[in-house]
Amino acid sequence: MKREVSIAVLSGGKSSRMRKNKALLKLENDLFVNRIIKRLCPLGEVLLSVDKKEKYEGIEALSKVDKVLVDEHADIGPIEGIYQSLKASSNDYVFVCAVDMPYIDERCVRYLEQFISDGVDCVVMKEDDKVHPLCAIYSKKCLPVLEKMISEGRYRLVDIYNQVNVVYASLELSCMDKVVVKNINTPDEYHDLMKPHVFAISGIKNSGKTYLIEKLINEFISDGLKVAVIKHDGHDFDMDHEGTDTYRVSMAGACGVGIYSGNRYTLYEKRQTNEKELIMKLQGYDYIILEGMKDSDYPKIEVVRKEVSTKPYCDEKHIICIASDCISNYNSLSVFDLNDYKGIYMCLKEYFQGG
Repeated sequence: MKREVSIAVLSGGKSSRMRKNKALLKLENDLFVNRIIKRLCPLGEVLLSVDKKEKYEGIEALSKVDKVLVDEHADIGPIEGIYQSLKASSNDYVFVCAVDMPYIDERCVRYLEQFISDGVDCVVMKEDDKVHPLCAIYSKKCLPVLEKMISEGRYRLVDIYNQVNVVYASLELSCMDKVVVKNINTPDEYHDLMKPHVFAISGIKNSGKTYLIEKLINEFISDGLKVAVIKHDGHDFDMDHEGTDTYRVSMAGACGVGIYSGNRYTLYEKRQTNEKELIMKLQGYDYIILEGMKDSDYPKIEVVRKEVSTKPYCDEKHIICIASDCISNYNSLSVFDLNDYKGIYMCLKEYFQGG
């Protein structure tokens, strides 16, 4: 028999190691809290557990939340969020996750649901030997135990499992990657999560984009970082040339041609694609630079060179900084001399590493 399960997103932590509210961090241009709620709200009732309600005013995904729950017991950890969620839930079972798990999705809930039965009080995800109390389904039968633990000042979640009937669901036996249960706790973890950092070098034609990219690549390499470049061409192009074997088989009608050696490879396909697909193919890089893309939403450095322009073209809200040989300030944007490669590079690092 299928049992209705509510969704509880816990967002009442101090985020002390991150030093900022983790719910408001971004991944793929969306706040963690928005991203998780949007992914899980199709499953049913959504509860958002917070320490202070006013911190979440104006959050887009609040419209998809059925109840916002405020901690009654301050600073006792996630046990409070679970307790309040079970009390407020309209259903007997609640799936609980943390707001710092940006890759959580409905597959986790569906997988854990399979282990619910009449004699089971909670189902907890287990990754190898690691238990994930904040990727688990709890039943209302846990309420008396939680209430007693809170009254006695015992706040460790794992202590509940000795007092209720628990089933551990192996992540390894599911079809999910371990990333679904990954918590982002520190600035370094968040920085790694965001890799590769993608930005554009934009500007009108002949503004000097390629020259700036060459100089910035040198700065990245000096810092021991791996960088890739994707160029958008508004026209068609050829990367092969007459006389090679690959050119011959391509002219014969092959839709895709690959060539490789011990040090490099090229894959050439005759079909449409976009920068998002190419970014997905470029794995293991710290930064990916897009050349062009001036009308895109990617963060960008705009090159403004006096021979071709005297002011920026791109939407200001997407500009990291301006590199120019003809303007020294522009509204509230940072402006660097076109040849100040180190200054531009440091601005880039601050933009991405600042989260």
